Amino acid sequence: MFVQRLRGLVHLHAAFTTGAALLLMVGYALALPYLPLSQLSPGLNLIPYYLCVVLGMVFSVRFTHQLGTRFLQVSWAEAGWLATRQIGMVVLIVFAFMFAFKDRTLSRLFMSTYLVVTWFMLVFINQRLPKVLSGLFFARSRAVPTLFVGTTTGLLKLKHWLATKEVLGLHPVGFLSLEGRPAIDTEPPFLGELPDLNRQIEATGAAQVILLEIPRTQTEGRSIIEACQNKGVRLLIYNNLAEQLRHPLVTVNEEGLQFYSLQQEPLEDPFNRMLKRTLDVFMALPVVIFALPPLLLVTWLVQRFQAPGALFHIQERTGYGHRPFRMLKLRSMYEANRDAASEAQQASRGDVRIYPFGRFLRRTSLDEFPQFWNVLIGQMSAVGPRPHLPVHDQLFALQMNAYRTRFFVKPGITGLAQCHGFRGEITEPVLLQKRIELDLQYIATWSIWIDLQITAKTIKQILFPPKSAY
Repeated sequence: MFVQRLRGLVHLHAAFTTGAALLLMVGYALALPYLPLSQLSPGLNLIPYYLCVVLGMVFSVRFTHQLGTRFLQVSWAEAGWLATRQIGMVVLIVFAFMFAFKDRTLSRLFMSTYLVVTWFMLVFINQRLPKVLSGLFFARSRAVPTLFVGTTTGLLKLKHWLATKEVLGLHPVGFLSLEGRPAIDTEPPFLGELPDLNRQIEATGAAQVILLEIPRTQTEGRSIIEACQNKGVRLLIYNNLAEQLRHPLVTVNEEGLQFYSLQQEPLEDPFNRMLKRTLDVFMALPVVIFALPPLLLVTWLVQRFQAPGALFHIQERTGYGHRPFRMLKLRSMYEANRDAASEAQQASRGDVRIYPFGRFLRRTSLDEFPQFWNVLIGQMSAVGPRPHLPVHDQLFALQMNAYRTRFFVKPGITGLAQCHGFRGEITEPVLLQKRIELDLQYIATWSIWIDLQITAKTIKQILFPPKSAY
């Protein structure tokens, strides 16, 4: 119910702002002959531009939807930012029309002054109108009296949610406990227990019941449903399964069947995979062709003097779907015969195994550049969770249950954790935990824009290495 109410207010707000922007342009055009400004060209047809304004405002509705319930309590700063995005969409469509039809007859002064005035108007409307609409449609006289049924803990967990829904007409009138009289005073007030539900619906005039948890038994669930149906009131059931399992859940609808997953996976979408692969090739190909050859030559020459031996240090890592692959790095340590234990030893600050130029390679991340070849052949991605040695994978998986979720995507040369400064040696469990949390966040929220942002931050770190780079 609340989703529909919020969506309806957003659409009413969009209709009003669109109409206001259109009327302002029409009125401005009619008033222009009486203003000391340059006049419009004779015979200019403004109807296409009116349509451009309407389209721009309609397309900008998604920016309002992104505010969620904050739309109803938007600050002046947020109203200004929303107005800027709305005007930006209008400008984009107007300029696209002018470019497509090579129209140079529209006065730039007319359009620019209109956009400035419209921006100020939209700031005011964005800040004031949502509250007016909320009061108009969901005033106290039209509010929905609501009873809550559940535990005190469940009621407290929804306290913030209740506060955000009062502007949409939610009016709490009482609380019925499933665990006896609560030890503390509750808001809304305690009115009894589950057997009192029918009586309290009538006594409070409740039009809605919110069950604060999944029914513990079939009998309990049926009694609540029948009471609501018999009295003709709405029933909302809060799904607390994630709290019972102590893990966030994602609802997945498959052909009418509802499932729960532990995380979102945007990269299971073939189109998203294609986008990411395109970006990987676009980034890797120039590096492999132009940047890598001179870097290899310079490194090879310096190694001849400082640390003779192999140009590359090749290690087995675990990739997408737990499949092993051989990851390339420029050798940054002195050549030595190492056993498995020494190979797994993480590099530390002032590590004597690193030769002088190798220290520079590591600090600037240039030693990772050969991995663009791994990217080009599809074993890695430019952006993703950093791959670890198999022995470290086993160790870290014991420390964090969700660790192996990282293998849902290809490993990357850089990642969300690295651009936040979590790179290099893992000296304490909290560093591992934060790194994995950011990796899982990346997997669940991936978008092409996130990859571009991470890439930009990584380039900055190459030019200005952080203290954790050694």
